Amino acid sequence: MTYSGAVKVGGPADVHELADLMISKVAVGEMNNNAYLLRCRATGAQLLIDAAAEPATLIGLIGDDGIESVVTTHRHGDHWGALAEVVESTGARTYAGAHDAEGIPVATDVLVRDGDTITVGRVSLTARHLVGHTPGSIALVYDDPHGHPHVFTGDCLFPGGVGNTHGDAAAFTSLLDDVEAKIFAPLPDETWVYPGHGNDTALGAERPHLAEWRERGW
Repeated sequence: MTYSGAVKVGGPADVHELADLMISKVAVGEMNNNAYLLRCRATGAQLLIDAAAEPATLIGLIGDDGIESVVTTHRHGDHWGALAEVVESTGARTYAGAHDAEGIPVATDVLVRDGDTITVGRVSLTARHLVGHTPGSIALVYDDPHGHPHVFTGDCLFPGGVGNTHGDAAAFTSLLDDVEAKIFAPLPDETWVYPGHGNDTALGAERPHLAEWRERGW
């Protein structure tokens, strides 16, 4: 079946099958958070992005093969609500942005900085530090050697705009500057965007609107 990225809380995961990586997207919790399970097709190794809520749902998605690691995109509580239970169940190593880890009440094993590489089996993800939604938000870029890139943006980029900066003009400018420089500038229009809530998008769908986002200030 064709992957759409449209999921709902209580519904099944949607699976994006790439040549080297399988991406399972599921919606969990009262804030309709997205969690993403990445599986290396060569080795079976698995990584979870954002143990947001509903630990039983996430542990069921992970299955008997377990996970090697959990990456938390940022410090907001709706993105780590199930982290303690998932780590206790799986023994996974925890990763978070170096400037957000102190705000996550589960110990972070690996502090992530801009440009760091996180691996799942034979697949490599590159972390991009984006400042504005929180001080230490990270996005993860998978540059698929067989196709276009894929980027997991947490709450920093959505269809229609960047993440909420709560009316803080300096934070908004910082976030949009970082998203433009580290996501839009180096990556092509075909790049698939997996956000922390709601539907997916592509950079090409959002790029024409960057100037209007800056003008409106959110």
